[in-house]
Amino acid sequence: MIRILGRALAVTGLVLTIGSTALAQEALTGEPEVVIRQEGDRTVEEYRVNGFLYAIKVIPNSGVPYFLVAVDDEGNFMRSDQPEGMRIPSWKIFEW
Repeated sequence: MIRILGRALAVTGLVLTIGSTALAQEALTGEPEVVIRQEGDRTVEEYRVNGFLYAIKVIPNSGVPYFLVAVDDEGNFMRSDQPEGMRIPSWKIFEW
């Protein structure tokens, strides 16, 4: 009886772990949401994934289009075609 109960609990725990992992992965994946708007003499395209704004494409009426990419989670952006500001990958691994 104890073995059957132990196995049932182990299987239930495994199913719950796999299910919650699958739900978390579904919530973080998806197609980017693109919002296009006209601002004066330029068109602005905002690219978001799960509500996080990660890139902005600016298309001026006269001139070359350029991208602004997110540098951090605080809303700071920089041009992606500027060589003086090399972006170093930084991921938040642990926070308390």
